[in-house]
Amino acid sequence: MPGHIKLVKGAVDPDPSEFLVPSLDVKRADQQKPYDSKGSVWIPDPKTGGYREGIIESGDLEDPASKCVVAVGHEKFTHKASEVGKVNPPKFEKCEDMVNLTFLNDASVFWNLKTRYQAKMIHTYSGLFVVVVNPYKRYPLYTHRVCKIYLGKRRNEAPPHLWAIAEGAYRNMLANKKNNAMLITGESGAGKTENTKKVITYLAMVATGSGKKVEKKVSLEDQIVATNPVLESYGNAKTARNDNSSRFGKFIRIHFTQSGKLAGCDIVSYLLEKSRITEQQAVERSYHIMYQLIQPYGDKICPEGLRERCRLSTDIYDYVYVSQGKTKVDSIDDNEELEYTEDAFNVLGFGEQEKFDCYMLTAAVMTFGGVEFKTKGRDDQAECENTGADTFPGKAAAGLGVDAFAMIKAFCKPRIKVGTEWVTKGQTCEQATAAVGGIARAIYDRVFKWLIEKCNDTLIDPTLKKCNFCAVLDIAGFEIFEYNGFEQISINFVNEKLQQFFNHHMFVVEQEEYVKEGIDWAMVDFGMDLQAAIIMFEKPMGVWAILEEESLFPKATDKSFEEKLKSSLGKLPIFLKPQSKTDKNAHFAVSHYAGIVSYNVTGWLDKNKDPINETVVEIMKSTSTVPLLVHLWREHPGQPTTTPKDDGKKKKKGGGGKTVSSVYLVSLTELMTILHSCEPHFVRCLVPNTHKKPGDVEPPLIMHQLTCNGVLEGIRICMRGFPNRMLYPDFKMRYAILGAQEIASSADNKTAVYALMDKINFSRDRYRLGHTLVFFRAGALAGLEEGRDEIVLKLVRYFQGEALKKIRGKVFARRRDQRELIKVCQRQFRRYIQLRNWGWFVVIQKTRPLIGQPNPQEELRQLEEKCNETYGAYEEAVNVTKQLEEENIKIKEETAALNAELAGKSGDLAVYQQRQAAALERKAKAEADLAAIQQTLTKEEAERIAMQNEKKQMEGGVGNRKKEVDEVRVALQKVENDKNSRDHTMKGLNDEIAEQDEVINRLNKEKKMVAEHSAKSSEDLLGAEEKVNHLMSVKNKLESTLDELEGCYETEKRTRTTIEKERRKVEGELKMLQDNVSELERNKKELEGVIGRKEKDISNLGSKLEDEQGGVCRLQKLIKESQSRIEQLEEELEAERQSRANAERQRSDLAREVEDLTERFDEAGGATAAQIELNKKREAELQKLRKDLEEANIQHESIVNGLKKKHQDAVQEMNEQIDQLQKMKSKIEKDKTYIQNEIADARCALDEIQRAKASSEKSNRALQTQFNDLSKKVEEAKYAINDIENSKRKIAIENADFLRCVGELDNTLQMLLKIKSDLTSQLNEAKAIADNEARERQLLLGKYRNIEHEVDGSKEVLDEEASALDNLCRTLSKAEGEAQMWHQKYEVDAVAKAEELEMGKMKLQARLSESEMTVTNLQLKLSQVEKIKGKIEVELNDMVLNLDQAQMLQHTMEKRAKQFDKVVCEWKAKIDSLSRDLDVSQKDCRNASAELFRVKSAYDESVLQLDEVRRENKTLSNEIKDIMDQISEGGRSIHEIDKIRKRLESEKMELQAALEEAEGTLEQEENKVLRAQLELSQMKQEIERRIAQKEDEFMMIRKNQTKALESMQAALEVETKSKTEALRMKKKLETDVLDLESGLEHANASIAETQKTIQKYSLQVRDVQAKLEQESHAKALAQDALVTAERKCNANKNSLEEARTMLEQSDRNRRAVEQELSDANEQLSEAVVCNQAVTAAKRKMEQEMATLNADLDEMSHEAQMAEERAQKAMIDAARLADELRMEQETAMLYERDRKLLEAQVKDIVARCDDAETNALKGGKKAITKMETRIRELESEMDAENRRFADAQKNMRKSERHVKELIYQQEEDKKNHERMQALVDQMQSKIKSYKKQIEEAEEIAALNLAKFRQVQSNVCVSMERADISEQSAARFKARARSSSIGPA
Repeated sequence: MPGHIKLVKGAVDPDPSEFLVPSLDVKRADQQKPYDSKGSVWIPDPKTGGYREGIIESGDLEDPASKCVVAVGHEKFTHKASEVGKVNPPKFEKCEDMVNLTFLNDASVFWNLKTRYQAKMIHTYSGLFVVVVNPYKRYPLYTHRVCKIYLGKRRNEAPPHLWAIAEGAYRNMLANKKNNAMLITGESGAGKTENTKKVITYLAMVATGSGKKVEKKVSLEDQIVATNPVLESYGNAKTARNDNSSRFGKFIRIHFTQSGKLAGCDIVSYLLEKSRITEQQAVERSYHIMYQLIQPYGDKICPEGLRERCRLSTDIYDYVYVSQGKTKVDSIDDNEELEYTEDAFNVLGFGEQEKFDCYMLTAAVMTFGGVEFKTKGRDDQAECENTGADTFPGKAAAGLGVDAFAMIKAFCKPRIKVGTEWVTKGQTCEQATAAVGGIARAIYDRVFKWLIEKCNDTLIDPTLKKCNFCAVLDIAGFEIFEYNGFEQISINFVNEKLQQFFNHHMFVVEQEEYVKEGIDWAMVDFGMDLQAAIIMFEKPMGVWAILEEESLFPKATDKSFEEKLKSSLGKLPIFLKPQSKTDKNAHFAVSHYAGIVSYNVTGWLDKNKDPINETVVEIMKSTSTVPLLVHLWREHPGQPTTTPKDDGKKKKKGGGGKTVSSVYLVSLTELMTILHSCEPHFVRCLVPNTHKKPGDVEPPLIMHQLTCNGVLEGIRICMRGFPNRMLYPDFKMRYAILGAQEIASSADNKTAVYALMDKINFSRDRYRLGHTLVFFRAGALAGLEEGRDEIVLKLVRYFQGEALKKIRGKVFARRRDQRELIKVCQRQFRRYIQLRNWGWFVVIQKTRPLIGQPNPQEELRQLEEKCNETYGAYEEAVNVTKQLEEENIKIKEETAALNAELAGKSGDLAVYQQRQAAALERKAKAEADLAAIQQTLTKEEAERIAMQNEKKQMEGGVGNRKKEVDEVRVALQKVENDKNSRDHTMKGLNDEIAEQDEVINRLNKEKKMVAEHSAKSSEDLLGAEEKVNHLMSVKNKLESTLDELEGCYETEKRTRTTIEKERRKVEGELKMLQDNVSELERNKKELEGVIGRKEKDISNLGSKLEDEQGGVCRLQKLIKESQSRIEQLEEELEAERQSRANAERQRSDLAREVEDLTERFDEAGGATAAQIELNKKREAELQKLRKDLEEANIQHESIVNGLKKKHQDAVQEMNEQIDQLQKMKSKIEKDKTYIQNEIADARCALDEIQRAKASSEKSNRALQTQFNDLSKKVEEAKYAINDIENSKRKIAIENADFLRCVGELDNTLQMLLKIKSDLTSQLNEAKAIADNEARERQLLLGKYRNIEHEVDGSKEVLDEEASALDNLCRTLSKAEGEAQMWHQKYEVDAVAKAEELEMGKMKLQARLSESEMTVTNLQLKLSQVEKIKGKIEVELNDMVLNLDQAQMLQHTMEKRAKQFDKVVCEWKAKIDSLSRDLDVSQKDCRNASAELFRVKSAYDESVLQLDEVRRENKTLSNEIKDIMDQISEGGRSIHEIDKIRKRLESEKMELQAALEEAEGTLEQEENKVLRAQLELSQMKQEIERRIAQKEDEFMMIRKNQTKALESMQAALEVETKSKTEALRMKKKLETDVLDLESGLEHANASIAETQKTIQKYSLQVRDVQAKLEQESHAKALAQDALVTAERKCNANKNSLEEARTMLEQSDRNRRAVEQELSDANEQLSEAVVCNQAVTAAKRKMEQEMATLNADLDEMSHEAQMAEERAQKAMIDAARLADELRMEQETAMLYERDRKLLEAQVKDIVARCDDAETNALKGGKKAITKMETRIRELESEMDAENRRFADAQKNMRKSERHVKELIYQQEEDKKNHERMQALVDQMQSKIKSYKKQIEEAEEIAALNLAKFRQVQSNVCVSMERADISEQSAARFKARARSSSIGPA
């Protein structure tokens, strides 16, 4: 996994941007990718297992059944439509969040991940997930620089990163005060642990703890790093995919205080893979600590060594538990890992005792694998024969600190409790080995948990208060292997729960998003998708329940478990038949969210039970000497040896009966409750390939992980909703091109977007509009992108056409102009032809040259000026020539001095030539002597030949004598050998005597010890007898307890029957309660029916009320009819009264009738009054009925609520009772199984005791056989010692001979060395002469280079000045352009900006004056530089002349050097001959020394072997004596002696093989001698090669000069290049500064504009406020009018009551009311108009608000841009500061070098003084050497001074530039602060405007309400007016009738 790149101290963190965001080049390349919006599709690639892109030719993708033909290159493939997926547009290439992809198919997800991973971007979002791909390489993604990027940022504000999730969790915790959790899952090797470390690192960096303590505390990260080696060594192992895979889940909680500071950390572990302790597959390995304990580093941990202390051997294959798979991992150094583990133990503060106890318990777990059991007798009783200290049981028991015999007995015959007695139970071999494995696993598991507790103690700070925590869950992901067992189903169920948790959380988040945005959305709980699988596992007869039940039954098998699973779960749709291709024996399959997994149930029951032998536990608890072991088993009840007496009361048993699955489910529920209480965040880790290669991708592996991690499941959930979403501004910006008018048609976002979508016929089912976001379904965005791309293409083509028109238009215009000009030329030429013979034309042509002729006086004046100028130049030339002549004289003097020096040198050369001649004479003499010696040598050779002949003659006679001497010598040697052998035997016998004396003394001591032992044994015997008696009593007790157990069993049966009866009763009660519940439900239904009836009655009463109201209306109609009838009758009465005069006779009759009528009229009037009173009574009754109805409804609701509460309480009580009953049942069943287990253990304990006895006897026999074997080895070792001593003597004789030869060779070597030294001295003298001449030449060259360097420096100065001049010109031109721009602005803006322009003008004038001053200064400098240049050119010419002279001298010196070379060659030949002789002698010497070395090494080896043999001899003799003592104590049988004899013979064979091996080693030593001889020859060749190298060095002296020149030139070129690069950077920075200044000016201009707009808006707001005040005034008037209207209404009422007498007044009042009504209507219309104006103003304000918001966004964007520029400037400043620091460092180095050189110069001066004093001794030679050395040093000094000056210049320039940048940065900061202040002001003003608008809206609402009230009052008054009119009409009629009556 990725980690940060380790930096050197002081180095800057690298830029991480390329690892977070794709670069512009990458984006361009992605956009240019060929893409067909309708045809580009993905199809499966069977070769790679991934996908490839093609073009669809036929087929319908919408129909899954249709077949599609896809073309990939020139190939065509046919696939089903379901296998083909669309390709996303290039816009979505390398998308940061895969949910935003428009086509969310598997291929698109894989392609996005692959391209991002190969572009070095390992983090990608997928909805709520962040997917992290293992890079297998270090990227700079976890540095402090990256931490600053994500600090305080939201997830969408920064690129995808693991730390973005961590930052979100931390901020969420601080904001909401809620715990947060990060779930990190993935396969083995995906980098889960590394990512966990990185999250913890980030949290430690973000929130450091409050440092109250004075001492520095180790940081949280460092503490966790210290815990890592311990947890990794005990919890990590090698798997098939990962060499260091953590085989347990971690839940790390990092606690924080209230303020967000660190308060500590704790670790919780889950699902440690215990089966790995005793079983591994072929490719895997057990936990690392097992292999670390046997490493060599353990010898340094304690004095006796860790292996010795833990009783471990060096061979890992001795331990079965840990050697079933791989035992060595190449990528892990176990020795180094042990060192880290040891250091971690010490750092974490483990005590010595705790640490070694931990190691010993681990070693004991390893050695448990070697415990073997054998069957005894016919009853399959297991027993272990050997339990000695050196056996595996003995070592394991010693590691646990218990007795081996007792432990093995407990394994073979564990104790079980029968009633009140303990009974032993026999165990088979399989049961015993399983029990050993169970104990081993339990011990290791408890040790691991104890380690985590210890680590937690160090990580938690008890002084700080813990408020909340951020947790990290590091747990294995979903696993689908070739063989899936119990571990896989456990991990997969955890992942199923976690995936459901994620789905539910995602559902909640999606729901909140949709509700917040207010879109139409059908509620779907995605968390219920996985409910079927979880229910299948967790239900009462589910997988876990069946496994628990089968584990409790002792006779249950894997087959019965399988059958039970299939019978109870076989009908479920997710419980399937096995479908595995890799595991043919799989028993069933489960359909998980990640796919179908086939499981094999073999061994599940045993793994789930994981039984622990409680007898062994009791032994460990009670007898162990290891405190840690006792501490680990403290909570386990064990089997106490004495039964506690509690007066017959039963005590609860704890710790027994727990299965693995029950513990696992409890821990899982705890984890899920913690997670449900936390805010979760999800991280998914992926393995890109299996071979750990960066950038490589294996598609099937990645798709498998995406499926298992739930990434594809999350995408599936997203696809059901609206995965793609976009903010309205972003949507408008991108898609306004599709319909700009529609977007601009409305200020409301929704209406504008709806208008756009409807225009392009985009279905509303494919999108939804929220308050701030536009939501799209999957694939919908592609349609919009296609439409946009079409329009963009069209526009691009239009732009291309316009550009081509512009380009070709210029060519067309040029050709058109050419044609027109040709016409003009032709026309002019025709005119000339016509006019050329015309007289006046001729005159004009001739007089034209005379026009404008020059003035001769002016010409004379000009010529005089030119003459003066030329004469001045001539005078300057004369002066220059004089100067040059003077310099020439100086040069001549210098040449004369040089000639004098040369003459002196030539005198020296003559001396050297004389010496050479003398040397030649000596050479000739030496050659003559050599010839004489050669003659004598030939004579001596002849004499030697004669002597050899004589010698041969003498040898014939000497041979016989030699044979006789040899025979005598042989006889002597035999005698000596016999003597030696006798001496040897004598020594051996003496040694044996001494040893026998020692043995006797020891035997006496042992005798005393035996006496003591016998006394002790007698005491032990008495104790054993007491124990036997005790055991007999225990046996009797056990028998009694057995009886009691049988009685208990019967009582248990009875209790069980009673429990069953009680259960039946409870079930009956349950049924009763269920009946009660059903009755309550019926009552509830009845009450609901009553409520319904009441509601119906209410509706009936309402209908009756309506009927009554209808009746009232009818009565009113009847009243009106009766009134009309009364009027008719009155008219008839009038007619009768008129006819009264005509019919007086009938008067009396008529009078009677009139009286009757009046009586009827009175009755009718009374009836109408009664009806009115009845109506009032009915209305009162109606109101009472309504009140009663409301009260009844309230009573009914309260009754219903009470009943509901009662019902819920009853149901809860019933559920609680049922749960209690189930718990009681489970407890009873657990107690029953525990009792049965105790009975079985007790029976096993007895059998184990008997087996232990037999095993001890077997171990005794094995020890006796070992002693016999060792005795034979001792005898053979004695013979080997004799042989070694003989060879030692021979070697000593040979050694003396070799030493003599070495002495002779040393003498010859010294002679040769003397000759060689004489020759080398002569050679050195010749070299010195050549060196002096070479130095002089170098001095001349150095002077030449100095001059060249000065010329280059002046040129650079000139270039710099010229560039500065250009820059000033540029600034001047820019200033002029700015001036013009300001002038134009002045013309446009007129007087408003006059003051600003004047200020700008003043500034520009100041700048102009400054620039003019700088231009003048630079011109002066330029003139000075040109003068310097002229001088330098003159000096250059002089130096060229000097160089020519030096070259002439060089040629002469080269000739002399050639002569010296010839002499040197001659001397070389002589040296070669001498060196050959020397080589021969050296070769002989080396041979001798090699042989001597070999002899010495052989001697040392033999001495060591002798010591070892003696040691072994002593030990073996001691063992032989012990064996003899044992043999004397008791005899053996013949069969055992035969066995011993056979073993001894086999050991004899082994010793013979060892002897053969020794002979082989001797042969190897001889081979070594041969190799040494070969090496000697190689050394000779190497010496020859070195001589050749020396010759090459002589030849290379000349070449060095030219190379030095070339290197200097190259250095100069490099310096010039660096200077040009620096200038270029300077120019670039200046341009950046100018850009920043222009941006600043623009920002200031925009600020001024915004201020103006703010002023405008403030004016508008004032106008609106004035209007509002007018409206409020109008409103007050309206209210006054309303009051007056009400008063007038009251007056109308009074006038109506007095209407009988005041009819005329009522008419007047009615008219007045009508007038007032019309006034009120006019006021009302005015109020409506005002209201409309207010609403229009409100809309305007909203529009202005929108524009203000847009301006604010622009301003914020510009501020961000300014911030970015400021950041860039800061970065540049930092970089320049670094460069400045580097320059200062180089300057310091130069200063140091200069001081050193000055010191050297001082030393040289002192040496010169010494040389002057010793001139008589040293002579001219030393003086010349010193002078040359001084010149060299001076030249070096000059060069260093120049470099120092250049460095200082650069430093000053960089300092100046840094100051400028700092100043610019400060200005930028000030501008930014100003902008921020303006933005804040704008925001505050906008807020105030919003408040004012809201107040205006409230006022408008109040006005509307009052308007409505007025309207209702007017309506009422109108009705009253109508009624009054009617009554007035009636009164009129009555008045008429009354007026007619008296007449």
